[in-house]
Amino acid sequence: MPEQDVTVGQLLLAEYESVKGEQRARIGFRDNLLYVTLAVVAAVVAATAQSKQPSMLLALPPVCVVLGWTYLVNDQKISAIGLYVRDDLGPRLAGLAAHGSGFATFGWEAYHRTDARRRSRKLIQAGIDLTAFCVVPLAALVVFWSNGGVGGLLIGVSVLEALAVAGLASQFVRYAKAA
Repeated sequence: MPEQDVTVGQLLLAEYESVKGEQRARIGFRDNLLYVTLAVVAAVVAATAQSKQPSMLLALPPVCVVLGWTYLVNDQKISAIGLYVRDDLGPRLAGLAAHGSGFATFGWEAYHRTDARRRSRKLIQAGIDLTAFCVVPLAALVVFWSNGGVGGLLIGVSVLEALAVAGLASQFVRYAKAA
């Protein structure tokens, strides 16, 4: 049985399938993080209301920071994969297919970015992300602080949590500006 050589083009297409598979998985995971965050927020708020213990709200900031950071990192990797396909992998494959004659591959990777409403969608999404992962935990801290009667240790913890949420918010804003 003769050996079959693998071409560079086949390797590039296999790489494309691999990175697109990773991108699809990351998109699903990222999108589910928003739903998980909403469920956690609802559970903590319900438990706090039922127990009448505002200190339970201190659970929201660290959870939202961890989930928000994971969301942001996955979102960045999704974008990085798209950039890699558009700017590196696609042109290399096009060069093999058309011997450098200007042939474009993976047109959707660039085409969907030219939509006139893309910028407004990105801004709205940034607002949703900031609300879910930053505004909600900061609101929980305001409710906690406004209820008074808490010890200095819990106040110190809440201030550290506020700083962590503010740091996450700055990363969301920074990333939104870059996109």
